[in-house]
Amino acid sequence: MKKMINQVDNVVREQLEGIAKAHPELEVNLDPMYIVRRDRKGGKVALVSGGGSGHEPMHGGYVGMGMLDGACPGEMFTSPTPDQMYECGQKVDAGEGVLFLIKNYTGDVLNFETAVELLHGDGIKVQATLVDDDVAVKDSLYTAGRRGVATTVLAEKILGAAAEEGYDLEKMSELAKRIANRGRSIGVALSACTVPAAGKPSFELADNEIEFGIGIHGEPGIERRAFTDGDTITTDMMNAILEDQPYERVVRRWNNGAGDWQDETWITETLKGGDRVIVLVNNLGATPLSELYTVYRKVAEMLEQHDIKIERNMIGSYCTSLDMQGVSITLLKVDDEMLSLFDMPVNTPALRWGC
Repeated sequence: MKKMINQVDNVVREQLEGIAKAHPELEVNLDPMYIVRRDRKGGKVALVSGGGSGHEPMHGGYVGMGMLDGACPGEMFTSPTPDQMYECGQKVDAGEGVLFLIKNYTGDVLNFETAVELLHGDGIKVQATLVDDDVAVKDSLYTAGRRGVATTVLAEKILGAAAEEGYDLEKMSELAKRIANRGRSIGVALSACTVPAAGKPSFELADNEIEFGIGIHGEPGIERRAFTDGDTITTDMMNAILEDQPYERVVRRWNNGAGDWQDETWITETLKGGDRVIVLVNNLGATPLSELYTVYRKVAEMLEQHDIKIERNMIGSYCTSLDMQGVSITLLKVDDEMLSLFDMPVNTPALRWGC
């Protein structure tokens, strides 16, 4: 293993120290680990997300005006702990409440739920919304239900703008639910990533193989397939998204009034002719930008054939998996409100426009 790291046990801490030096506009706490905006203001809902490290720039790279107020990084591919989420929530609360945005991984869900209960015990208004957009699998090594992946990035952008616009906690929570029900993603790996603590690739692929439907931690997908070419792989990925049927699941949501969790039934929305979407073509770590544009070319062609209009696109490294060679595609069905919020100014280390 050759990586620009020092001691394996200090990887995340030293990366956070580097972020602190590179971005003085961010406040980086090391014990417990979290990142918050220095310019956070009162009179708005605070938006917080987090998860295991290794997916940079998600989530710490999205802390700033127009996106997250705080992010909680766990160790590599390991959920952050409840004390990180709890203290981060305390730090960013400005009196209007805190919305946690959670990717659907068992550890993340359990630890964020604990933090929600602790913050509620302090008298802080709090809500949590689950993102589970991966169409590849309905249950995996790390989840009950679908995995949460790159729709999270789009959710952080849209919800961050909504918070700046003064949406209250309930309105933010309903918008987050709508985004979660409309996002679809799938990923493919051409080679595995190497987790520093393991010191070797997380799985082996022959030169003529790909892992179709991969998870962002290297979890298996739908199947191991023969490598063909870019257009064929992209077509298969898009078909998996476009043919995905409504997915019904029960989601636990916090009821501030009752001070307890309640079950809600959520149903995903299908994509059809006449819909409008934001497209995110995402590098999983080691894929050249030129290849991402080849993928986007085929995505745009297929959406045109299905009479689905691309309103906005993002092409690049947004939700990675360390040094994995691979790509993911995310489609988010949008409306005028979501597009308006997406277009609003944002100023973070990894995403910046309109300011």
